[in-house]
This record gives sequence, C-alpha cells and structure tokens, in this order.
Amino acid sequence: MFKKSVEAKSQQRLSGADRKKLKRTIKDRFPNASDSDLDILIPPKVEITVSKQPNRVLIYSLEGGLPMFFDVDSRGTTIFPTVYALWKVPHLLPAFILKGGEVSRYVIGGADLMFPGININVEGLPEFSTGEPWAVIVPGNPAPIAVGSTCMSSTEALKAGLRGKALKITHHYRDALWESADSRYVPNAGFLEDVVYEDPSLSTTSQQSDTEVASDNDNDADNIESEVATNDADASHPESSSQMQSNLSVDQEVTTDLGDLKLTESDKGVTEEQVSLSVEDVDALLDKCLLQAFYTTLKDKDLPIAGSTLWSNHVLPCRPPGTVLDIKKSSHKKLSKWLQSKSSEGLISSKEDKHKKEVMVLAINRKHPDYTSFKPEKQPVEKKEETVESVNETNTNSLMEVIEIYKPSVHVNPIFTAVGADTRQLYTQSDASEVVFAYIEKENLVKPTNKSIVVLDAILCDALFKGAIKKGSTYPSEIHKKDLAPTFINRMQAHHQVTRGKETVVRKGGLKPMQILTERRQGNKKVTKLSGMESFLIDAEPLASELQKKFACSTSVTELPGKKGHEVLVQGGVIDVLARYLVEQYGIPKKFIEILDKTARK
Repeated sequence: MFKKSVEAKSQQRLSGADRKKLKRTIKDRFPNASDSDLDILIPPKVEITVSKQPNRVLIYSLEGGLPMFFDVDSRGTTIFPTVYALWKVPHLLPAFILKGGEVSRYVIGGADLMFPGININVEGLPEFSTGEPWAVIVPGNPAPIAVGSTCMSSTEALKAGLRGKALKITHHYRDALWESADSRYVPNAGFLEDVVYEDPSLSTTSQQSDTEVASDNDNDADNIESEVATNDADASHPESSSQMQSNLSVDQEVTTDLGDLKLTESDKGVTEEQVSLSVEDVDALLDKCLLQAFYTTLKDKDLPIAGSTLWSNHVLPCRPPGTVLDIKKSSHKKLSKWLQSKSSEGLISSKEDKHKKEVMVLAINRKHPDYTSFKPEKQPVEKKEETVESVNETNTNSLMEVIEIYKPSVHVNPIFTAVGADTRQLYTQSDASEVVFAYIEKENLVKPTNKSIVVLDAILCDALFKGAIKKGSTYPSEIHKKDLAPTFINRMQAHHQVTRGKETVVRKGGLKPMQILTERRQGNKKVTKLSGMESFLIDAEPLASELQKKFACSTSVTELPGKKGHEVLVQGGVIDVLARYLVEQYGIPKKFIEILDKTARK
C-alpha cells in the first residue's frame, strides 16, 4: 500500500473530541490494548495530527512526525497500527511467526505472506477469521516487521492444506510510511537494511528457527549449547559424536587464550559452536571485536552511528569463528550500558538519543591506550569468481564515453567538397580541423610574411562569416590560425555520441547535463529529483530500484510532460551522495551533472 512516497493532501491537529473517538476506535478494533497501552500509543499531553492522503488513507502521527496508526477507508473500520506502534506495544496484535529470518526479505520487499512461510508450532494453527488484523514477527525477535489482514479463516486454510496467501500486507518495515517519519529508527540490532534476524541482545540459547538441531541425550552431558548464528544457512545437519569432539577442540583453542584471538573465517562446512565462557571472557571478547571493528570496518566518516547499527554491521562481523556474541552474558547485560562504559573509559564519545532510546556513538578516540596497543588481525578477503557475464555487466555500468561530433552544414560544405571529404559523415573537432587546414594548404592561403596568419579567399570567407556578420559590415580578409579551427567548427551542426558497453547512440545537438534537484516538502522533509538520465543510456525504472537499495529509501518514477523523459524521485536530501554515485558507478563526467539545491531557507 505504501510503495510510493507518502505525501499528505491535507494535515490538521486532532481535537480533543476526535482524540477520544480515536481511542475508542482503537479499543474496539484491538481488544488486547489496555488503558495503559492506549496511553503509550496516544500519550495524553502529546499533540496528534491526522493527514489525509490522495488515496483517502488517514495517517495519525505523534508530535514530531512519528506515524502510529493509519485508516485505510477513513471510516475507522479498517484501522491498522504502524510498526512504530507495534514496537511500543508488541502484544497489540496477534502475530504470525516466520520460519526464519531469511523469509523476512520477501515481506520487506513488498510480497504478501504465504502459509508455507509461517512457522506453525506443535499446538497447531491458531484460530482466526477472514479480514482480521495480524502482525508478522521473526523468530527470536519480538518486534513486528509488518501488519496486514488475513486472506482466509483458519478453517479454510486447513482445508486448503495450508497453501496460498495467509496475510495481505498493508504496511511493513522500510516501506514509504516507515520512511516518512522524520525520526525513523529500528527497535533492535536484528533489523538490517533488507532483512530482519533475531535480536542479538536476547538470549540465543532457546532460539527458534526453521532448522531443528538434533542432539542425543549423551551429548547433553557435554554442556554444549547449540547456537544458530544470525547469518547461517536455513538448513543444518546433525553431526556425529566424533565431529562434535573435533569442533569442540577447535572452539577451545579459539576461546581459551583471548590474548591470541584470531579473527579468521572458519571452513564453511563447520557449524559454529559456542563454548561456555566466563563473564570476564565475554567482556574481553566484546572489547576485542569492538577494537577490531574500529581498525577494519568503521571509519570516521561513518560517525555518528547508532549503537544497534554499530553492533549488527561492525561488531558482529568481527567475531571469531565458533563464537556467538551475547551481550547478556557479559557483565554489562545491555548494549547501551556496554557502550556507556566505553565512553566513560574515554575510548569513544557517545550520547543517548532520548527519542530512539539508544546510544549514539559520536567519535572514536584513536589515541586511547586500548586502541593504540591493539593489534588487529588481517582478515582474508574472499575471492569471488566472476563470470564473463558479470564482468561485462560491470563494464556496461561503469564505462561510458561521450564524444562531441559535428556534421558539415551548408556553410562549410564547399570546403569539404574541395578537399574530397564526405559531407554526410560526422567529424570530431580534430578531424574537422584537419579538413579546413587541408584546404588552406591546397589553396596556399598562408600569409608569406606571417606564417600564423591565413588569408581568406571567397569560399573560406563565406564558410566562416557569411550570415554571421551584420549587413553593411566589412568582411575580414585574414584570420589567425588559432582562431580558425574554433570558428570553422562553430559553423557546423553539433551532435554528440554516447557509448556505454556495446550500446552507442548519436543525437543531434549538444549533450544536455543530467540535473539533480533537491526540494523541501512538509516542514523539514526533503526530496531529490533526478532527470535527464535517458541521454546517458540509463533507464529510469532500474535506476530507481538501484537507488532504493543503495540509499535505503523510497523512490518513484514519473513521466515528464511533453515526452521529455522521466524523473526519478528519491526520498531525502541525497544530492551530493547521488552525484558522487553517478560519477563513480556510471562514469558520468562531472561537467554533465548539474546540481540545484532549493532547500536553503530564506
């Protein structure tokens, strides 16, 4: 429903009477909501605004632009909570549990939820009717990722053999409604850019996934906790006792001496195991992974960074093979307290975002003794085998050549004819210059007393100045050599040739630059518009999809009036980043990118 950017047709404050009516509607629609839950969702002293969309959808937002509920038909009968509301009160709706985190890619991508993607426990399928509001969660992560309405009842689903569509998704994490919040955030570190996994801050010992790890009673005495890592594959195979002993020895070698921590990748066929560590060992392991991230992946240009992003994108990837980082098993218990302790030690500078309720890392003290004394491990770079098709595809995107070419006009045709050059061909500047100098040499027009001066005969004078000089003015009789070629080329018809990979196009006229325009909408919201990409052999639709994934924001494509191509709209003010991306990824010369910023307040 919210695939395109959310733009309000009208917006107004909610009156006291309408606020009470909204609370009654929410109470009737969601029986699980208590009075205290309603106070959390609609705080008594916080202003509520309602915005009406062009498709008649009403969006109810808290002061500051955080959407909490949306009404599909503007009548209150089909009102849904947003993911922001469900993150505050997760039990507001019953939820379907996915079979694994990888399934969330499809839901976040905009697909409806199918029954084969739902994890059904031993108690069987819960009872529900058609059209009921339900949420979607990932195993091991209590924060919902989507909300929708059931497409059939539980009885009908069982008759259909649990096949077909289970939930029609109306709103999900990372859609345009989520993007519309000025202070958008994620509830925990399990929420990544295009997928949601388990919450790493929760205990993983009782983690549920679509893979059942088999273990015999004899192995229970070994006190080995089977862990399923966040980025593991969807299927695993039980190992024999000898394999378990072999993996155990490897893990003991890694975790026994934390001073010689080796941050290398294990064999892909080995399942990661977690050996019980003491609290002190977990603390040391966390610190080493943090320092490794500071040296290898986290740069100063990435700051400030949210603590959850730091954990999921930098700290977790630096963990040693055979280990699972669990913040709850440390002395800090919580990610925020751990980062605050590093701040008090002077390793980092941080502050707490009161709205998002998480710690933001502002700076890294790279002169700190812990940082300077740490010796990072060199991680081997995986060499990906590139097929011929992938290499060609990369070259197609990155290699672009723009050539300014010219066609002889009626003014200069006699010069080309005199030297035997084809007047139907296109010439570069150097080739056209050679033609006119060949004519000068043939007619011996160089001034004997000054070799840098060309004497103009009637044909050359007409080619350079006929029609360009006002009537009554005297035609020049000679011209300097340095001015000859520019004047001659200026009398020809300008064309341009654009080549990308195997595709080449020649168009009449000069090449118009690609335009990037940033505008301000609805308060402090910004949008960036990109047009003119067709001149550089770039299709608008694939580019919009690419930018959506690259910048993690909503994009849309509209057709410009008068068949002037298309315009790609990117949510947010990404004007400089977009320009740099076009230069680096597509090879667009900087002189062909025009930047206009209209967001400056007057």
